[in-house]
Amino acid sequence: METLIVFDFDLTIVDCDSDPWVMEQLGATQLFNSLLPTLPWNPLMDKMMGELHGQGKLISDIQNGLRRIPLYPETIRTIKFAFSLGCDLRIVSDANIFFIKTILETHDLLQYFTEIKTNPAYVEESGRLRICPFHPLTEDPHGCNLCPPNMCKGAIIDEMRKSIKDGSAKRFIYLGDGAGDFCPTLKLTEGDHVFPRKEYPLGKLIEKNPEMVKAQVHGWSNAKDVEDLLMKLLKPSQQDLSL
Repeated sequence: METLIVFDFDLTIVDCDSDPWVMEQLGATQLFNSLLPTLPWNPLMDKMMGELHGQGKLISDIQNGLRRIPLYPETIRTIKFAFSLGCDLRIVSDANIFFIKTILETHDLLQYFTEIKTNPAYVEESGRLRICPFHPLTEDPHGCNLCPPNMCKGAIIDEMRKSIKDGSAKRFIYLGDGAGDFCPTLKLTEGDHVFPRKEYPLGKLIEKNPEMVKAQVHGWSNAKDVEDLLMKLLKPSQQDLSL
């Protein structure tokens, strides 16, 4: 059976939240924290990019901050291992495309992913980075009360399943950590698998609502856990990851 693996990005592929990381790298944490109670996260990040631009920060400064985000060797091996077995690798993230592509390109990993569903971003002629919502921020952008207004990951999973020819022939594996990963978890079927990060919101929500989850649950705490679990699930006979 073909396998489609969907990764969250922050605190899943990278072991940090890329938005606050950039704020810290550029000395904007205090301003970010002061504005945090006043705006939803996605519009807040767009506003912060405007503030940083006004302070003279360049796109290259943002990129350099992102390039300092470390990736564990186990994570890199896991991505390459799954790809080598013919898995379809995708990302569904509430970060943004500029941050994600910059980080993946830094580690030469962008080529392994067939699709990245995340908040759009673009650089204006002035050099200011704009970050936009995935779903337009209308009165009821996606009709899901489990997800933030700018992105319903469950709706994205539904669209992925519809877009796959003979969708019943593919199993989904979903890896995530946050509360926003609970909705897509509920879209998984009995033949699918979910990897929630232990002691994080997704894992806690699954523990509180086990009857709502049809997929098989595999908890993890670190990159080595993910490597070991996926290796067993994808190819039980594989004993060594020498990629």
